[in-house]
Amino acid sequence: MTEPGWTSSSDPYLVAQQHDAWSVEAAGRGRVGTQQLLGVETVNADTQVRRALGLAAGERAVVRRRLILEDDRPVELADSYYPEPIAAGTPLADNRKIKGGAVQVLAGLGLTPHQVSEHVTARRPTDHEQELLDIAADEPVLVLTRISRAATGQPVEYAVMRTVTSRSTGHTYQMQVPTA
Repeated sequence: MTEPGWTSSSDPYLVAQQHDAWSVEAAGRGRVGTQQLLGVETVNADTQVRRALGLAAGERAVVRRRLILEDDRPVELADSYYPEPIAAGTPLADNRKIKGGAVQVLAGLGLTPHQVSEHVTARRPTDHEQELLDIAADEPVLVLTRISRAATGQPVEYAVMRTVTSRSTGHTYQMQVPTA
């Protein structure tokens, strides 16, 4: 018997490429997918980020915060955390878009994402999420967390994505139903 769970494909987002994976995915559905960089900063990693990235207490992470849009409508907030020792001095720590994306930078450092684990939950949005996503307090958000690891097993990215459930983003999640 298979345990219930969620499956999704993050493959296009884990391969170094010349084009933005989101814009390509949206274009495949006749939509325009864009991103706004909300900011990049080095932060004291909270417990969840430390655990995901294997950081010791007091170690910091670089976070890149983005607003994901489809046809100019906000559909997702995406925060990507990188261990400071990996990100410092690279485009990951620069407050600007990265040509080729973060995966391209990681690949250039010899840290191409090789293994991914994801976890999906749903909850009510925070006030901040309501404002940025232009949704009501009772509109649930789907929260996908993803830990990407290099071939060595070293965590290289921890991503937290909050998606508006009523707006199509092209991400497909399927529940595995136990078979008798």
